[in-house]
Amino acid sequence: MYEPPACASRRMIAGRYLPPVALLAVVLLADLVTPAWLELAPLTAAAPVLAAAATGLRFTAAVALAALALTVGLYRVHDMWGPGSDVAVIAIVAVSLASVLACFVRLRREAELRQVRSVAATAQRVLLRPLPRQIDRLELRGVYLAAESEAQIGGDFYEALHTPYGVRLLIGDVRGKGLEAVGATAGLVGCFREAAYQEASLADVGRRLEETASRRIGEVYDEEFTERFATALLLELPGDEDVVRMVHCGHPEPLVLRGGQVVPWAPEVPGAPIGLAGLVGSEHTVSSREFAAGDRLVLYTDGFIEARDRSGRFYALQDGARAVAAAPLEDMAARLRTDLLRHAGGRLDDDAALLVIERVSPA
Repeated sequence: MYEPPACASRRMIAGRYLPPVALLAVVLLADLVTPAWLELAPLTAAAPVLAAAATGLRFTAAVALAALALTVGLYRVHDMWGPGSDVAVIAIVAVSLASVLACFVRLRREAELRQVRSVAATAQRVLLRPLPRQIDRLELRGVYLAAESEAQIGGDFYEALHTPYGVRLLIGDVRGKGLEAVGATAGLVGCFREAAYQEASLADVGRRLEETASRRIGEVYDEEFTERFATALLLELPGDEDVVRMVHCGHPEPLVLRGGQVVPWAPEVPGAPIGLAGLVGSEHTVSSREFAAGDRLVLYTDGFIEARDRSGRFYALQDGARAVAAAPLEDMAARLRTDLLRHAGGRLDDDAALLVIERVSPA
């Protein structure tokens, strides 16, 4: 059932502030109905601990004072003041001070986390710019899911540019995660944004990416070059031809949707990942095929096909694409995203990116 944001917010606030107050109230009520010899006052020490875990500094301090006042009051009402009560009061004071300090540290770390999230959001806007909904005779939709719960960007990347040679697209996956993967991604995406406009041949764009990888990936990771690489697909879709060209760099094969059929597009010559082509002597070979109005392409990273369910089964992207092949492009992307998350139980072990592209008829 849908819950209005205001209701959800009130429930969240109640969940944070109610437990410590409820604990103090329960201790007070229990003391009224239990024998005097049963000392419940020390239980109030848990209240500031609960407050420190989820509320602010002022509220934590207020709960600590309330716990101390309630403890002193209960001992005085029952006339049980003595060495044992002194120890209990000292313990509550110590726990309260520790709780206030812990609350301060938590709030500072939360502020640092918010700053990190802001930096991540800025990095995402720079590296993974929102895809244009339409370029020339192509409609595009994209999905990006980061594996890290506090991150918005990882080692997967994509870009679409309208160049003098047609629409050129890049999708890829840098081996690794975290800020190091982001650094390598920045180098490759930046290189593509220049080379896509400057190089007439798609193979030469791949060569430029390989040169960048040779310099940047090793520098970013500060490790042996062969330990770090990126898989990628380069595509070119001229506006005046019903054709699509591809340079394969060790990446999962795209899916082609035509007439209700979904088939993988195997490259004529599979290429090595970016960063390894020079070592294995791999050339950047251009494959091509017809891509007419109404045809669709599904590009994706391995996070989409390696996501597992609870029984260990991989997500069947080809079957998922076939099930939504007749849906509008935007619905298709959204439903594949939902289907992936449902299959993986809402949690991914690797970043996942997906692009769906459709050739439209000339206006």
